Parts: sequence; C-alpha cells; structure tokens
Amino acid sequence: MALSVSPAISRIEAPPIAEAMTWLRPGECNRGLLNLCQAVPSYAPAEALQAEIARLAKDPEVHLYTDIHGVPELRTALAQHMAADYRGRISPDNVSITSGCNQAFCAAIMALAQRGDNVVLPSPYYFNHQMWLDMLGVEKRLVPAFALGRTYPLPEDAAPLINDRTRAIVLCSPNNPTGAIYPASIIEAFYDLAKASGIALIIDETYKDFRSSPDPLHGLFARPDWQDTFVQLYSFSKVFAMTGYRVGSIIAGSKVLEEAEKILDCMAICAPQISQRAALFGLAELEDWKRGKARLMEERREALSAAFKNPALSYRLVSSGAYFAYVMHPFSRLKAKAVAMRLAGEHDVLCLPGSMFGPEQDSYLRLAFANSPAEDMPLLVERLIESQGPLGTTR
Repeated sequence: MALSVSPAISRIEAPPIAEAMTWLRPGECNRGLLNLCQAVPSYAPAEALQAEIARLAKDPEVHLYTDIHGVPELRTALAQHMAADYRGRISPDNVSITSGCNQAFCAAIMALAQRGDNVVLPSPYYFNHQMWLDMLGVEKRLVPAFALGRTYPLPEDAAPLINDRTRAIVLCSPNNPTGAIYPASIIEAFYDLAKASGIALIIDETYKDFRSSPDPLHGLFARPDWQDTFVQLYSFSKVFAMTGYRVGSIIAGSKVLEEAEKILDCMAICAPQISQRAALFGLAELEDWKRGKARLMEERREALSAAFKNPALSYRLVSSGAYFAYVMHPFSRLKAKAVAMRLAGEHDVLCLPGSMFGPEQDSYLRLAFANSPAEDMPLLVERLIESQGPLGTTR
C-alpha cells in the first residue's frame, strides 16, 4: 500500500523561494546573477556580534533550553526597546521569544483561530501567512491594498468581511511584498475596528527598523488596554543580519500568550539560547550599527527609484520601502510567473512574481532590493530593458 500524506498539506503549493531557485540555469549565468528573490541582508552581522556569538559558543549554559517564552533578560530588553520605540507601555510578561517571526505568526494564529474560522488579510499578502492559514483550514477574507495610487487597505473595506467566525485582522507594515508603510491613522482605525468587533489585530512588524522616519509606526502600545486586542510580531533576523539564527517575538496580552506557550512548547520548546543571547547583545550594543544599515537600505531604495526613471524602461515602480519594491511589468499577455521565469532564465534577474502574493497580482513582480548594492540598480534596469524585446507585447 502506498504511503499517503496529509491532503491539508499536499494541496498547498511549494514554498515560493524554493520554487524560484529552480528557474535558474545551472552553470549558465555568465555575467553574474542579480538575486532579488529572498529578503536576506547582503552583509554579515556586525563584527562585534560575531565575536559575541563565538564567545557564547564556549559557555556550557548557552547550549541548554530556556523558558518557553525565552530568556528573561531578552524579554525585558525587548519590552524596553519597544516601549521606547513606540512611546508606549509594555511589560516583559507581554513578550514571548520565538524561533523567528514565521513561528510567531503560526503560534499567534493557532492561539486565536481553528478550522472553519476566518481572518481578514490584505492582498497582496506575505505568502507564508497564506500558507499557514490554508494548512489550518482558516479562511482568508481578502481586502484589497491597492487602489488609485493607494498602497494600503482601508478599514471600511474590511468591516463587511467580519462575521461571527472572524478571529483576527492581519496586517504587515512595513509591508512584504510592497514595501509600503501603512499610515498610523489607518493602523489606529484597524485597531478600533478589531476592538469593536471583539477580534485581534495582528501586525507583522519585522521591517519596522527600516522605516525612513523616526516617528513610531503607530500609537497602539500607548493605549491603556492594548493587550486585549493588539498582537505584534517581530523578528531579529533582518535588523541584526542573523536570518539563520531564527529568533523573533510575539508581544501580546496574557490571554494570547498563555495559549501560545502550549503551541511553542510543542513546536520547538524554545528558541535557541545562543540566538536569544545574540539578539540581547544586539539590542544592547548595536544601535549605531543598526541605524547605519537602515540608512544603507534607504540608499538602495533611492538608487532603485532613480534607476527606474530611465525613459527606456517600461516596468513601473508602484511601491517601495524597507527591503522591497513592487513593480508592474509591461506585458499584458503574460502572467507574472512567466515573466519572472524568463527574467531568471534569460536575463539573470531572479525575483518573485506577484501571483505568489495573492490573486489579481499577475501584473506585478517583487524585487528584494536589500540583496544588492546601490551601484547594481542601473544594471538591474539595463537587464529589465533588455527583457522588453523578447518577452512579448507591452501594455
């Protein structure tokens, strides 16, 4: 008898990054690949952090489990950091350390929703959010995030989607895939809608440290009862260039964290202690380094924007910020995946098609510009212009 697998998982499409890597021509990239596929910093962690990790590796205690919710010192440091950054009030008891932000999302959703429930999700969305919801049998109720130059969803569009099986509204700001930063007033209005509806507002703020303004993204942590509604997800992967260490967080009220504790215990018991200690070092010692890398990302975004002003280019920059640019391709007869596959196979540009981020996204591509130095942006545009001839009829 043949081995059977779970249909709940087998019906999910392959991970997008893994699929995109299959589009490359092994050994045939003669001029250097421009890899704008996965959101990975193009630089190593700070030398001081590397030295600290080497020191930590020699400590016998660092190889042990921690509390399920994480090292107390890191929970305290992150609570203080977020309270200062958002000008709010956060207790260490509100913090749970996770093995990356994806795990934070998985645990938060499992704590709130079950099969047959639904969540409101802007489209385009982060594909791992969609994949996890589909695996759990939680319905996605999509609210558009693009309209007439607007790059964020509207609460009034989300309100009619909420019913007695809705458990949360999920936002991502700065956004993956578009890079857009949602206005504080919009986030506050979504909070008011969630609170009035008796559901959670979950915001993935992985890229908060790469915003161009020092102002808080919102004022939710200053609200006296934020713990009853708001769930923040965060990652140390991008800010300290430690993607492989897998450390993130959930900040929420006790009702959510008590349930998340059960889930996290089964998933991984705890985030790796060496990763937690590295994140603690980063918070304490790397503020200047972090700010420098945020400026570097802004320089890359500005270089991309300048390069896209080339009059010969038919691709259009729709939105950009943090690590990402969302680009409209010029080929009315081709789906985004076909465009992305041709760019990878024939023009040595690896990126993701908008169709991996939701329905009605076939006109778009996501470019993770964080992977490339500013001086590569004109080269990127040259290759996009080169692609305009062979790919087909433009819009």
